[in-house]
Amino acid sequence: MRLLLLLAAVAFAAPASAQPPPNQIASFLSAAGPVGVYPVADGLDRPWGMTFLPDGRMLVTERPGHLRIVTPDGGVSGPVEGVPEVWARGQGGLLDVALDPDFEDNGFVYLSYARPNPDGEGAASALGRGRFVDDRIEGFEPLFTSVPYMSGGAHFGSRIAFGPDGHLFLATGERFQFDPAQDLSNHLGTVVRINRDGSVPDDNPFVGQDGAGPEIWSYGHRNIQAAAFDKITGDLYVAEMGPLGGDEFNRVERGANYGWPVVSWGMDYDGELIPDPPTRPEFEDAVAVWTASIAPSGMAHYTGAEVPGWQGSFLVGSLVYRSLVRMTLEDGAVTGQEMLPIGPRIREVEQGPDGRLYLLTDEPNPEGRVLVLRAIETSPPDGSN
Repeated sequence: MRLLLLLAAVAFAAPASAQPPPNQIASFLSAAGPVGVYPVADGLDRPWGMTFLPDGRMLVTERPGHLRIVTPDGGVSGPVEGVPEVWARGQGGLLDVALDPDFEDNGFVYLSYARPNPDGEGAASALGRGRFVDDRIEGFEPLFTSVPYMSGGAHFGSRIAFGPDGHLFLATGERFQFDPAQDLSNHLGTVVRINRDGSVPDDNPFVGQDGAGPEIWSYGHRNIQAAAFDKITGDLYVAEMGPLGGDEFNRVERGANYGWPVVSWGMDYDGELIPDPPTRPEFEDAVAVWTASIAPSGMAHYTGAEVPGWQGSFLVGSLVYRSLVRMTLEDGAVTGQEMLPIGPRIREVEQGPDGRLYLLTDEPNPEGRVLVLRAIETSPPDGSN
């Protein structure tokens, strides 16, 4: 494991010096060249998750409980009908959205959300699906609800990722409960793997184990709000929030225990030291760590043509630094990273069908926005070539 100290090892990209177009809101000079930040749409209320429809429009969730359709020219629809009731408190609400890998044949849209307890107080991280028909959701049904329902509005996690084999992965948080993340009888602080209809794959690691949730793929996580598959290797990576320091970039292995709260690269909020992961080799260590927390949220593995120098990189949103962190990997190890200043808090990162990178800002209406990154073309001075 390579420990990455944020302020020491992350290169901060400088602002680009080219004359910006009128609607450019920021620019920076990445190691791959100058890049501009442009608005696509605004007027969103705490946007959280985003995915692209085949026609180029976007589905965007708002944490208070609405799903919107955003057009490429910036139009924002009214609330889409058919969305489930959500528990919109603290970090809970309507969270991620994803299309079925066979969406063009079956029309399924998946939503993760804080599901209210039908029998009392509190909520649980949940996932369900419905069909997208005539710009509404039809027949939405819950497929998975984490155990147990709990009060408190922290650490729902809730990123959705589809594996190369079509299985659905849902990354959760431990609801700020600490020790239950080591208990396989609940789903707190786990990565869940299910079939697209909500059933459990026979080859999940804890199928048939007494007292263990068969949906669990990995456990011992804290609060995962970023997840993406490496499109080349097929490996799943997550970025999760640590306590005071110790945000982690993890490669998710079948059946692995990532150690929270027994070990961590950060310290507890009361200043108490937590043993470092190498002291307990039975736990899976992180691929990389930010010891000054970046608060990672949203992540994409970039393969687009807009910025060729970023191909193969992971780009992770940072709520704290209002930036993206670009990470390069080789043979599963981080070989470099740079911080790309955006301006607002970044909640979600997605690659669009046009090969550009799209971002959601974690702001209330009207400052909640969809942004797009575009390479800035530069010309040789004096017309030389």
